Amino acid sequence: MDLKNIHRVYFIGVGGIGMSAIARYFCENGKQVAGYDKTPSEITDTLILIGVQIHFEDNVALIPEDFKKKEGTLIVYTPAVPANHKELKFFQINGFVTLKRAQILGEITKNTYCLGVAGTHGKTTTSSILGHIMNVCGTEATAFLGGITENYDSNLILGQDKVSVVEADEFDRSFLQLSPNIACVTSMDADHLDIYGEKEALETSFKEFSSKVSDTLIVSKGLPLEGLTYAIDEEADYMITNVVVEKGAYVFDVKTPKAKLEGVGFGLPGRHNLSNALAAIALAEQYGLSLPEIAKALTTFLGVKRRFSYKIKEENFVLIDDYAHHPTEINAVVDAVRELYPAKEVLAVFQPHLYSRTRDFIDEFATSLSRFDELLLLDIYPARELPIEGVDSNWLLNKIKLDKKQLIAKEDVLKAIRKSNATVVVMIGAGDIGVLIEKVKSTLLINNSNTEII
Repeated sequence: MDLKNIHRVYFIGVGGIGMSAIARYFCENGKQVAGYDKTPSEITDTLILIGVQIHFEDNVALIPEDFKKKEGTLIVYTPAVPANHKELKFFQINGFVTLKRAQILGEITKNTYCLGVAGTHGKTTTSSILGHIMNVCGTEATAFLGGITENYDSNLILGQDKVSVVEADEFDRSFLQLSPNIACVTSMDADHLDIYGEKEALETSFKEFSSKVSDTLIVSKGLPLEGLTYAIDEEADYMITNVVVEKGAYVFDVKTPKAKLEGVGFGLPGRHNLSNALAAIALAEQYGLSLPEIAKALTTFLGVKRRFSYKIKEENFVLIDDYAHHPTEINAVVDAVRELYPAKEVLAVFQPHLYSRTRDFIDEFATSLSRFDELLLLDIYPARELPIEGVDSNWLLNKIKLDKKQLIAKEDVLKAIRKSNATVVVMIGAGDIGVLIEKVKSTLLINNSNTEII
């Protein structure tokens, strides 16, 4: 496909985090862009502001007339869209070029020098750190990210078309559409078993992805893949050692195959984020940047929204927002909050994401959630799924070993937070809990004008 011959791009599911980055890319490159999404959001509001036409009803009549011209029009859709979607069926029946998000991302990046970040956890933060490093160091790379970066208030860092940074998503085997020159794999924990069935199938997919890497593969030490390794406080090709916390930030030493550097600073909390930073360091150095310039750029990275994001931060109360939706990610949040607030009581508000994920990891979820002091558990957010008999939040609640726990409706969360003695509140999940936390934050701020909003 020659994208120069494409004048209009229509997105079905334009508000998705990965879809919206590509929509923004085409808009910034002078294409007409329009699309459908199920519900309005902050992301769709932002896209509308830059000229993207968006509607929120699955109705062929609402598709702008220009986008019904087959010549020069490309249709991009998310795999989460159901097969009976009226607009998608219209385009398919009428012979339009229709590509999944991963396919068009592969087309955009196939002629670039591509750096890919894969893994069941950590890929959004790692790719965002890498995109920031590449930008600060003047590589003019374009980065397609799975989260909204604090530095750029966007999931796209727009550069030129010679170098790209891509979050390589394993969902629906999407990352097999990419052709990375350099890539890393951060983790390979069982996930998306609604797609893969068994963990072994997921691992096979990661091995297939690694075989597509043309130059250098970098892997977290211990993964069953051949490549340069990285690790914290253990021998590896890329190592972080001598970690200390100074004024709320990490300071550490880095050793790579090419260099050593002491006293590197990084502000994101949690040892898992140190690992993400190290992966980004390795990718950037393999690309050709020097360790001192990488380290300098690292100090200015502010984070990714919904990745341990402070919504309220004052001496006697903290509200944190995190996207964690897998037991491994929840454990990382617990580790980070215990490291930062060892003497504080911690309340978690958790919204499970997907019936299948809840079923597949029910015991692991119970174990990780039992590490908090208090838990408010919301109903399962179904996303693309229909209910599964016997799988609900009450089943999970009964397995959690906490005295202070309750199943709660969204409208009662604020009242429960106020009644709690906890001074650290963590709201976690990948569903619409991100909308709920904004309401909680706003109400708490109204009641305490001295609270610092972050």
